[in-house]
Amino acid sequence: MASHNAIVDGMLSTSQPAKRSDTYDVAFAFGIVLILSIFFLPAPPLLIDFGLALSISLSILILMVALWIDKPLEFSAFPTVLLVATMLRLSLNIATTRLILSHGAEGVTAAGYVIGGFSKLVMSGDFVIGLIVFAILITVNFLVITKGATRIAEVGARFTLDAIPGKQMAIDADLSAGLIDDKGAQARRRELEEESAFFGSMDGASKFVRGDAVAGLIILAVNIVGGVLIGVTRHGMTASDATNIFTKLSVGDGLVSQIPALIVSLAAGLLVSKGGTRGSANQAVLGQLGRHPRALFFAGLLMGLLAIIPGLPFAPFALLGATMAFIGYIIPRHLADAAAAAQALERQQREIEAETERNSVKEHLRPIEIELRVGQQLSARIMPSYDEMSHRVAKIRRRFATSYGFVIPDIKLSNSLNVPARAYQIRIHGAIVAAAEIQVGEFLVILGDGLRPDLPGEATTEPAFGMPALWISPSFVDEAISLGLSPVDNVSVILTHLSETIRNNLAQLLAYKDMRALLDRLEPEYRKLLDEICPSLITLSGLQAVLKLLLAERVSIRNLNLILEAVAEIAPHARRPEQIAEHVRVRIAPQICDELTVDGALPVLRLGNRWDLAFYQRLKRDAKGDVVDFDVDPGMVEQFAREAGAAIRQRMDAGERFVLLTAPEARPYVRMIVERAFATLPVLSNLEIARGLEVRSLGTIS
Repeated sequence: MASHNAIVDGMLSTSQPAKRSDTYDVAFAFGIVLILSIFFLPAPPLLIDFGLALSISLSILILMVALWIDKPLEFSAFPTVLLVATMLRLSLNIATTRLILSHGAEGVTAAGYVIGGFSKLVMSGDFVIGLIVFAILITVNFLVITKGATRIAEVGARFTLDAIPGKQMAIDADLSAGLIDDKGAQARRRELEEESAFFGSMDGASKFVRGDAVAGLIILAVNIVGGVLIGVTRHGMTASDATNIFTKLSVGDGLVSQIPALIVSLAAGLLVSKGGTRGSANQAVLGQLGRHPRALFFAGLLMGLLAIIPGLPFAPFALLGATMAFIGYIIPRHLADAAAAAQALERQQREIEAETERNSVKEHLRPIEIELRVGQQLSARIMPSYDEMSHRVAKIRRRFATSYGFVIPDIKLSNSLNVPARAYQIRIHGAIVAAAEIQVGEFLVILGDGLRPDLPGEATTEPAFGMPALWISPSFVDEAISLGLSPVDNVSVILTHLSETIRNNLAQLLAYKDMRALLDRLEPEYRKLLDEICPSLITLSGLQAVLKLLLAERVSIRNLNLILEAVAEIAPHARRPEQIAEHVRVRIAPQICDELTVDGALPVLRLGNRWDLAFYQRLKRDAKGDVVDFDVDPGMVEQFAREAGAAIRQRMDAGERFVLLTAPEARPYVRMIVERAFATLPVLSNLEIARGLEVRSLGTIS
């Protein structure tokens, strides 16, 4: 029973809006029928007075709405309202014409007190004044306001309809790019349809106003001529009395009709001339006129000059000039205060958002890409030089951006109790990739292969390059310098280690967003090239893999244009990122060799014929001849690692800089074996030697 009552109550509550809507529909239809009935049925003067007052109030309401709306589409019902208001005025014109012609001999109130009152107020008892005023109103309404509004409506409708295909394509493009969802696209399409329908309707609705003005002229002439004839022939009035009475009534009727028509015409002009301006009319007009203080000052100066010209009144021009100058003086300060308030509000909102983000659990889920975490004792030592450290870290990031072609992520400095007091850790994506413990407050002297100097200190290994070093007290720094050594403080030791660690992990630091940022900065021609190869030949993820392979061997990607050209050449014939990266290396060989030359020559350590042949025989190929696998015996790998390690270590201990030279197809696999012991040693193929470059051989591994 309770559920049955609830269902009944729900049905009743649901039916209430429908009943209310039906009531409004019936009332509106009744009003339209009443307006139409006035065309044919006689109406008493009291109803005419009410109708004329309704016409004036409706026109004022239309004008106020047109002034205060933000955009024209908010008053999309204006054409319908304009038609109803025009029909109301025309029906009242016919009703007043009937009263004037039938009862005009009774006096100026024969057609109601509204017409009589307007005839006395505007004409001051003289119908000639009324005719002149009426003629001016008709001229202003017909030739100025209505004609201009009609032209604006025509042009607006034309350009709106012409712009529909472009706007529709923009909506589809935003939808495809993910900038808007389906609901947003539907809302924008609906707004576009409403806009085109509105301006098309306004183009036709403006004709109502022009027709109303013409009809007013005809009705006035008919009332005057017909009234004089009826007064003379039917009521026995003299020609002068009939002309006086019927002209006053006709002109009063015309004024009562044309004043609302003028107001509605002004509303139509405001509505169609608003265009793309947002905000109410006072904000749009006054805001834009008052936005230029110098214009106000100049206008005030001209008003002041006019005020002192002999023969012109001083007070009005002086008052207007002073007012404009005062407004021009106040506006910049008001704008500055408003801008400061807006900036303060924006800054406060950013602080609130930042605080909320810091306190949010999601902030702890966000991984830190590069972090330097130090122990408590070390933190207390380097914190006083935090500003200097931040400056040097910024220089490191700029140097990497210049050298390798992309900006590495921000480096976060933090301290932790989990780190030993005198140690530090370098973390990339949360994982420890390097760590060391240093003597806080002491200086590090790198010894290299030289003999240990006669200085008291603790022997150690330099953390960045693994070279023999010595910790000395600050009091022995001058003595170390006199011996030709270069003592390094704690901050420099840490930052050198940090820089070298970042260089060894560049491939991990090139995120997808970083690659997209690089691609977005391409020139238009190379963006077209990118569109041709991605994603038809290679995906963006595949392109990122190619760039990572280059960075893994410390090859700069700053020449991204040439890299894209190389990818476009090989992508139709190779799909694996490793194959594409090898082709790119050949194309940018001059860049690679330029970074490795010593005194204008490229020092190389060759693999030797025995190992070249051994590796060549272990390469497995497919039917097309492409290398697909490297089938090598582990014992051979160990033997090569021993022989190569001995030859490489011998030359490194001698302080020589060189590259390992091998066959093109075996180069990636040789690099894979060598990098475990010598991560920074460049491995080049014979095809990667730049043309015209002098090669200086240091020997062979075999």
